[in-house]
Amino acid sequence: MSSGHVLDTPADNLTEQVEGDSKRQELPAVPDMDPSEDTGFTVKIQAPGTEPTDFQVSPLAMVQEIKQVLMDREETCRRTCFSLQLNGVTLDNFTHLRSIPGLQEGSILRVVEEPYTVREVRIHLRHIREILKSLDLTDGYNGVEGSSPSFLSCVTEECLEGDGLKQMSCSPPDHILPGSKERLLVPLLPHTNFGKSSESLKVLTMSSWNPPPGNRKMHGDLLYLNVVTTEDRYFSITASTRGFYINQGSTHPFERIATPFQLFSWTAPALDHTMDCLRAEDVSSFSLGYEEPVPALARDWNEELQTTRELPRKTVTDRLMRDRAVFKANSDFVSTATRGAMAVVDGNVMPINPSEEPRQQMFIWSNIFFSLGFDVRDQYRDLGGEAAAHAAPVLDLNGVRAYWAVDQEGLFLIGTVVIDYRGYRVTAQTIVPGILERDQEQSVVYGSIDFGKTVVSDDRYLELLGKPSKKLRVQRHLVLNKDDTAVELCSSVEHKGIVGNDGRRYILDLLFTFPPDLNFLPVEGEDLNPVRQQLGFPKLHPHRLVCLRQELIDAFVEHRYQIFMETVSKSTEHDKAVGTSAIKSDPITTPQLPSTTVTLQDQDAEHHSLKNVPVNNIQQGSSIKHVFSSLGDTFDIHFNPNVFCAGVRFPKESTEDIQKQKQQLKDAAVFLISNQIPAFTKSCLDHTSMPTDGVTLTEALHQHGINIRYLGTVLEYIEKIPQKERLDHVYRIALCELITRCAKHLFKTYLLAVEPSALSASVSHFLNCFLSAFADAGVIQQNDKFASRRRSRRRRSRASVGGTVTAWSILTPTDLWRAIKAEAQEYYHYSLPCGSVEEAMDKCRLQRITLLREIAIKTGIQILLREYHFDSEHKTVFTEEDILNIFPIVKHISPRSSDALYLLHCGQSRVQQGCLQEGCELISQALGLFTNVYGALHQDVCICLRLLGRIHYILGDYAEALSHQQRAVLISERVLGIEHPNTIQEYKHLGLYCFAGGQSVTALRLLYRARYLMLLVCGEDHPEMALLDSKIGLVLHSMMACDLSLKFLENALALTSKYQGPSSLKLAQSHHLLAKVHESKGDFRAALTHEKERYGIYRKQVGEAHEKTQESSEYLKHLTHQAVILQKTMNWIYKTGSDTNIPPFNLNSPSRVWIMEQLNLVTGIVLIPLR
Repeated sequence: MSSGHVLDTPADNLTEQVEGDSKRQELPAVPDMDPSEDTGFTVKIQAPGTEPTDFQVSPLAMVQEIKQVLMDREETCRRTCFSLQLNGVTLDNFTHLRSIPGLQEGSILRVVEEPYTVREVRIHLRHIREILKSLDLTDGYNGVEGSSPSFLSCVTEECLEGDGLKQMSCSPPDHILPGSKERLLVPLLPHTNFGKSSESLKVLTMSSWNPPPGNRKMHGDLLYLNVVTTEDRYFSITASTRGFYINQGSTHPFERIATPFQLFSWTAPALDHTMDCLRAEDVSSFSLGYEEPVPALARDWNEELQTTRELPRKTVTDRLMRDRAVFKANSDFVSTATRGAMAVVDGNVMPINPSEEPRQQMFIWSNIFFSLGFDVRDQYRDLGGEAAAHAAPVLDLNGVRAYWAVDQEGLFLIGTVVIDYRGYRVTAQTIVPGILERDQEQSVVYGSIDFGKTVVSDDRYLELLGKPSKKLRVQRHLVLNKDDTAVELCSSVEHKGIVGNDGRRYILDLLFTFPPDLNFLPVEGEDLNPVRQQLGFPKLHPHRLVCLRQELIDAFVEHRYQIFMETVSKSTEHDKAVGTSAIKSDPITTPQLPSTTVTLQDQDAEHHSLKNVPVNNIQQGSSIKHVFSSLGDTFDIHFNPNVFCAGVRFPKESTEDIQKQKQQLKDAAVFLISNQIPAFTKSCLDHTSMPTDGVTLTEALHQHGINIRYLGTVLEYIEKIPQKERLDHVYRIALCELITRCAKHLFKTYLLAVEPSALSASVSHFLNCFLSAFADAGVIQQNDKFASRRRSRRRRSRASVGGTVTAWSILTPTDLWRAIKAEAQEYYHYSLPCGSVEEAMDKCRLQRITLLREIAIKTGIQILLREYHFDSEHKTVFTEEDILNIFPIVKHISPRSSDALYLLHCGQSRVQQGCLQEGCELISQALGLFTNVYGALHQDVCICLRLLGRIHYILGDYAEALSHQQRAVLISERVLGIEHPNTIQEYKHLGLYCFAGGQSVTALRLLYRARYLMLLVCGEDHPEMALLDSKIGLVLHSMMACDLSLKFLENALALTSKYQGPSSLKLAQSHHLLAKVHESKGDFRAALTHEKERYGIYRKQVGEAHEKTQESSEYLKHLTHQAVILQKTMNWIYKTGSDTNIPPFNLNSPSRVWIMEQLNLVTGIVLIPLR
């Protein structure tokens, strides 16, 4: 369907720069597309008793999708059992619109009601339930059915009307004001007007009279239902083939659309558990707890995933259909795998090897294979034992993700999902046909099953792995088999090639896809680089499965390539132009998109051809000889992933090449610590990278190729550089991330020793030890024992049962923080400056609420929405009633639409070059393709909406900008979370567009909401807060709330001075905003003081002759003149004692044009020219 009839779509983690002085990059022309294949058209839908309605559709859509949208629309949502007819011919539900003869622009599709069956009745009941629950956030808080909460409407709804609203809404709650130390949790989930009052039914359930007797079946009876309304009226309803005898259903204008991947909320209000026959039926239909897995009903996930990847990909339409099928199959697989992993941990699935000890057990459910992340047979004994076994599944998933992105035709990957739940790490994988029927030695035709002792290869696999090895920069090389014969590989020996019974060639065990990280892998007998030695590398890590990231490999190759081309250009002048263009031949126009960048084949060929420049002309004495001694005659960097693998041997003739490969890996390790970590801090200093919480910090590190195990190294680096104060926000976020990650490691082990009935008590106890100021939090207190007696007396598993003390209950805050410090030293090689939560707050200036949010998100804990008094010295903060749930943490692949991504990149490039209309058209096309592939809710759709909103805003179409941005906010809340940093950014953009559209009060509410979320996520001391406070101050200034405006602008000034430096042009701008507010108040002395500061900065930075300096000088003269007039007036009053015959002194409010100009300056849409 076209975006016009699909619900608001999702948000992504992209900070685009649509304007300004961004690098202008040239992309090749957009690939030719047949407009008729994808251009939407309009048809008319006519339901019984209604007039025809215009409906925009896409040729790629199926009839079933039109039916689904009709079921979601208010006018037709009461119908579920119907067909669509064109010219009297019933359309097949699974036919694509482009395949229907006679369907064209303006065609009329008629809705024709069909007889009900038992299946259709059940579908109708489920639909009614969804409509009734469309405003009930229970499913969103419980993390089921793809539901997630969104509160944009609560923030923007206006409860009052008239002038009183304006005055009331100017002042935010006290906890949002600058300087407030309160960090409240309850406002995170604003109250809605759609609470219990929106319920129309108390009970909708199957009657005990089912099934109908034979004589009633003869009359068309299908099912009997019982209904109880909110007024306690009881009804018995008969569902028949003609419909329902009594229809108490109600319609609702809001639609309910599931997210492709479930979002889990870390906090929720207290929820009532109500009767719901359909929910109960869903639970029983999963067959959990039954030994028979009902194989006839289970989907063959492996066949689905592989079949979708085998779909044709020659034309754009083929690729879109393929991307759509792949995405749908993968998201369904992730959902089922998550449900199955939870069932495995909860003990509801029978193991296939029940005689083994629990940690060695494996499971099959719904045609998915589940294994636990333990070192069951000493497989990882030499690699780190349990720590390596825990890390291996994620490394394997990273390998699957890398090969998936290459998308080599004929090479198949098994579906893989890694789920962390209740302290267990569960790997869910699709089953290769026949793999369970054969021994591993018989199955593997490529790779090794004994860590490199026995190695086999296969010509077909070498051919299939050729393209991926080039993309992933894996060197083709020889290794020795156990009989000393040379075997050729183009991957790690651990990669296993298996030919399934279906004839497909699968590649498995991809955990060594990327080369090892020698900074955390001590190797005996190897020379150490002085730079690494000086920084204390190599360091011991809990396991030896340490690999470099793909981003680091790409950055290292690009860095070497630049040096190479610079050397070539110095040696041969005619190659100079080639060197300049080649460096930029593969731009990344979307820096915060995941690493699967899209390039056309001709682009890729050109890029590689540029990197195969002969080096015969380089003089033997030049530095290139040393730096690129391993490159031969062309620039071609590839890594051998087996060079430091114990047990892998190489032929003697490869000795020299192996030594060069080892040196190359050492150079890459040095490059990471000497180049990439400083590059990361530099990007934070110039604010091209502005992490807000642990997630955004991790993404920023990964974009620079820095693994999270370097967190301690990054902290130490920040501590030593002169600009430490300007990186204070990064330091605090990194320290918070390190502490919560260490706590997560301990929590995982802690939970494994807890019996299921004590989960709430143990989790609340752990949180008390982690965050409570109560010194005796480790001792189970009497008041805590009685806190939940009314609900859990019989099932309580507290500190003592029958005189025995449970292991988890003896944990104390001192023990936990001592363990956190030890974990920080062992895992991150960092000495924590705090040994308790009080020291973390006082000495390191962290927030308890931020620590709580981070640990809850990382571990899957869901807590009750209430205010937690962390400073209480008389009782514990958390009780077991505060722990509502534990959710899984799911890691999986997210397939992307390559053609849509390419259009998006091209559109961004055109916008950066100033071609706004052309860029807008390309991004609109990308939005349509994304919506066709992903459906209504996905992050990539949010990127397009955000960009389109920004472009329309720049073009002056504020209504269109507002429409796009509103959808972007809703999607970001649904897909990423209500307080995710991206959601905060979306709120700020929406606030700007609302103000531009004349909705000042709504804009202020949106900006206040963004500020509250910022306070919760990272606190007030953050450079992003300076921009936000400047916007709030400007909006308040426009409403002449000058005193309130000054509070926000003064805070913005202090933060700008700290993070931008005393000579920053942004600081000058901040002084100017304060001067204008003081002028509006009539305080010309203060206004002059601030404007003089602005003038001094401009004069120092750009000189006296610059227009900005001249502008400031003129404004100073104006302020001086106004001050003189005011002073003369005051002197006259003092002298005569009378104010008669004195003209009134005008304190003009700022013009809306000026306010908009300043908002654009703060946002970065308009830049201050330096020349």
